[in-house]
Amino acid sequence: MAVKIRLKRMGANKKPFYRIVVADSRAPRDGKFIEEIGYYDPLKDPADVRVDGERAKKWLSNGAQPTEIVRSLFKKNGVIA
Repeated sequence: MAVKIRLKRMGANKKPFYRIVVADSRAPRDGKFIEEIGYYDPLKDPADVRVDGERAKKWLSNGAQPTEIVRSLFKKNGVIA
């Protein structure tokens, strides 16, 4: 099973916020996921990002692949170098 760390879109029309989740790569974007490890709100200034660094590092060490946007969020929060 290929595991990805990606964003799950939530919120109303024109007011999105995202949860950072660990999910099977075959699952739909807003569908079933394994674990929620963070939160991202791009509409706030500055953007509100909260990540459980320990859980993220655990999943990365187990082979989960982050998407490009999640990778950049991890770098900004110091989860990965």
